[in-house]
Amino acid sequence: MNYYFLFKSLHLISVISWMAGLLYLPRIFVYHSQNIDEVKTSEIFKVMERKLYFYIMTPAMSLSWLFGLLLIHSVGFEQLGQTWMVLKIVFVLLLTLYHFYLGKILNQFNINQNKRSHKFYRYINEIPTILLILIVFVVIFKPL
Repeated sequence: MNYYFLFKSLHLISVISWMAGLLYLPRIFVYHSQNIDEVKTSEIFKVMERKLYFYIMTPAMSLSWLFGLLLIHSVGFEQLGQTWMVLKIVFVLLLTLYHFYLGKILNQFNINQNKRSHKFYRYINEIPTILLILIVFVVIFKPL
């Protein structure tokens, strides 16, 4: 069995799942912040946010890292010395930090401590898109 293709397939599946969550959770925050005064609606958003973050996004992030590391192991750790790989890892680290920042925001909503407007969440929703574009271009074109 070719483990490289297995790990690559599982890596792509988990990254796609993770990205879906990274793009969707801030959108839920937009709607939640617009309906913060409606208690019943706010509670529904809290459940949606918690389930998305803990049951989909965090496992998908963990699997993305696991299969990414297994891919590096299968092709050889000397790949880590290539500039494109360093850039990819930096961008993925930024996505990971963004993921945990969304978890912090989720906790603020959960304890009714949101201080941000829906516009803020619209803006930060662009962060994973920009990082995804950078990662795809770096991986495909392998510059430098």
